[in-house]
Formats: sequence, structure tokens, C-alpha cells
Amino acid sequence: MADLMEKIVSLSKRRGFVFPSSEIYGGFGSCYDFGPLGVEMKNNIKKVWWDEMLKKQNDIVGFDAAILMSPKVWKASGHLTAGFADELVECKKCHKRFRLDEIKKPSGCPDCGGALTKPKKFNLMMKTFVGPVEDEAAATYLRAETCQGIYTNFKNVLQSMRMKIPFGIAQIGKAFRNEITPKDFIYRTREFEQMEMQWFCEPKTGPKLFDYWKKQRINWYLNLGISKKNLRAKEVPKNELPHYAKRAIDIEYRFPFGWQEIEGIHNRGDWDLSNHSKHSGEDLKYEGYFPYIIETSVGVDRSLFAFLCDAYTEVKGGRTKTTKSAKELEVLLKLDKSLAPIKAAVLPLVKNKAEIVKKAKQVYQILKPHFMTQYDEVGSIGRRYRRLDEIGCVFAITIDFDSLKNDDVTVRDRNTMKQKRVKIKDLIECLRKQL
Repeated sequence: MADLMEKIVSLSKRRGFVFPSSEIYGGFGSCYDFGPLGVEMKNNIKKVWWDEMLKKQNDIVGFDAAILMSPKVWKASGHLTAGFADELVECKKCHKRFRLDEIKKPSGCPDCGGALTKPKKFNLMMKTFVGPVEDEAAATYLRAETCQGIYTNFKNVLQSMRMKIPFGIAQIGKAFRNEITPKDFIYRTREFEQMEMQWFCEPKTGPKLFDYWKKQRINWYLNLGISKKNLRAKEVPKNELPHYAKRAIDIEYRFPFGWQEIEGIHNRGDWDLSNHSKHSGEDLKYEGYFPYIIETSVGVDRSLFAFLCDAYTEVKGGRTKTTKSAKELEVLLKLDKSLAPIKAAVLPLVKNKAEIVKKAKQVYQILKPHFMTQYDEVGSIGRRYRRLDEIGCVFAITIDFDSLKNDDVTVRDRNTMKQKRVKIKDLIECLRKQL
């Protein structure tokens, strides 16, 4: 499994999914940049999730809160207390720092065996300053989660959109946590993106709605191609629940480094609205009670990582007899069509025939406004097919000598490798139906 991790990291950089941030300066700890294919795939994940919430579900509206908020928000939410802190230990010999819960033998340093300091609380909030003077009066924080902006705007959304309980508010945005030991590629980083939906409901309906959203969210991953054997729902024990939660379930994926959470589902009770009401003085009750909140919180970067791992396939000896002698191993990224960064690629059969190249570029321009499309004329047609398979491109469209006579193209399906001739005038509709 560790071998798969290396292959995913290598593929991500080589093919333009994920790059180490500030790499020309030696990198910057646990920060990553998403390349041309990575940003496209991220956008696809976010669009599929957004459509799921706002188009397929009822009574959910969208939202986009500011990253910077009053520090009073974080005091009310409990993030400035010990409730949002990890226990940190430091090696007295090599001075590396570790989270206590990640050390199997707390008696010694995992790296050098040196003695460890006593654990101390380390708050995960990232501090910054607003204005020209850096003093405590100007201090604030980069948000550690996206949901607090939804809670503080509960009343605004309720009134402006004339909502009635039950209803949901969905949001996608960046969050920041000063992790002690960020690791595992893009799994645990200090800057990340979340897709969260907060469902406001009557307290008595909370348990039933929790089970409903658990089922909905697991099915979302399965419908997007995640293998059932690599997905599980893990109940969080009562003694490990977050301070705000009455119940919590982690949806976990089996990564190369083990089972890890990609989404959390929480019954937050009335913790959030009651606390913000108490600290702000604003009445956030609905018809005399504080609504319960069922939360679904997805890590965009983590889910992208999971989709890449699950889609990664190696074909020994190549996918066809003609490529077996030239390539012992071929990589196929079997991403769901809705997530694939490139939907179609246009390939002239040869690049030294001006008429074919011209025709291919015309087809490329026809498709470009409708689908994320690439044009590739470098190397043999077999080599270009393999490059496209490696990035999960859904359809390869080849312009050959017959295309000049018949005004048609060959469309190759990524998964089946089946090819069919399609008239250029019918190409957009043909791809649209299949995508």
C-alpha cells in the first residue's frame, strides 16, 4: 500500500494534479498547489457536491461566509479554549514536536529515542492581525472551520429567504488549522477546503435526520465510483466526541496509510445557536426553541485524494497486444465521468499531414466551448492514448484520413477502449449524452 502512495504522489506531480507549494524555494511545510488538472478535478468535485445539495435535495440554500470574523465568534464556539487543542510533546534531544495521540510509545521520541517533555495543550487556531498595528486589540484568526459563519447568519438566511424549519445551508470554502504534525501528502495540511451542509431541524427529529444524512452521504461516494470495500462508517465513541456533538460518525476511506476520515456527520444539538445567542445577545431561537443542527462536513482535498487512490489502476503487459512489447505496465485512472478533469482529447492521427492537423484543430475548437478538452499531436497515437488514460480522460477523438473524406471521427471510450465513428456535426450531442 505504501507503494501506491508513492505512485499517487508521483502521478500527481508529473501530470499536473498537485505540486508542492513554493517548491523552487525548497517547499513550504505541508502546503500544496493544485495544478491544471488538479484544480479542474477539485472544481468538478465541488460542482457535483453543490448540485447534490442544492438541486437534488430539498430546502437547502447556498452561502459563502468571510474567512476573517470577529474573535468573539471563536470564543463563543469554544475554539479558543482547551476544547480545540491537541496535546503536544517535544523531544529534549532533537527538539521535534509531536501530537501525543500519534506516539505509540509516549516514553521516547519516535525519531531519535530521546526523552519527551510533559504534554501541553497547543491551540490549532491560526492567529493574524487586522490593521497596521500588531497588538492584541487587532488580533483575529483565520477560520478553523467554515460552519461558524453559517451559524452567525442563521437569522439572516431564515428571514431573507423566508425559510422554515427544517432547512439546510451549504457552503464551500477554505479553512486553516495550525497542525502540529501535518503529513500524508494532501491528507493532513494546514490549509484545506471544506464542503459543509448544516441542516436545522426540530430537536426531536435529530436522530432520524442523522441517519438520513448518513445514508445520503455514503451513497454519494459509492455513486461516484468509490469501491464499497474501501469505504466505511465509524461511530465515534462517546468519550471521544467533539465538545459540541451529541453523536458523530466518521466516513472513512482506506488510504495507503490506513483507514482515515474523509467526512464527518455530526448531531451538534443546539450547542452552536444557543452559545452564539448567549454570547452575542441576539435571539437565535426559532418559534421558541433553538434548532438542532445535523452537519455533514467533507474535506475537498481529502476526497480528491481518495478518488485518485480508488481510480488508480495498473494494467500489466499493457491494455492491447500492440502495446505489450513497448510498455510492460500501463496506468489507467478510472475516474467517474463527472470528476474526470479532461472530458475529451482531440488527436490528429499524424502531425505531418497538414489537412489532418487542420481538421483536428477545427474539431478541437468546436468541442472546447462545451467540454474541458485537450489537443495533443505529440508522439505515436498509442503513446497519446496511454497519456490520456493516465489522467482519466473520458474520450479520445482521433482525426484520420477517412475524416477528410467522410467528415467524421473515431471516438474511443477510456474504460472499454471501444471505438466508433461519429459525424462531426453529431459529435457534441454524442458526447453530451454519454457524459
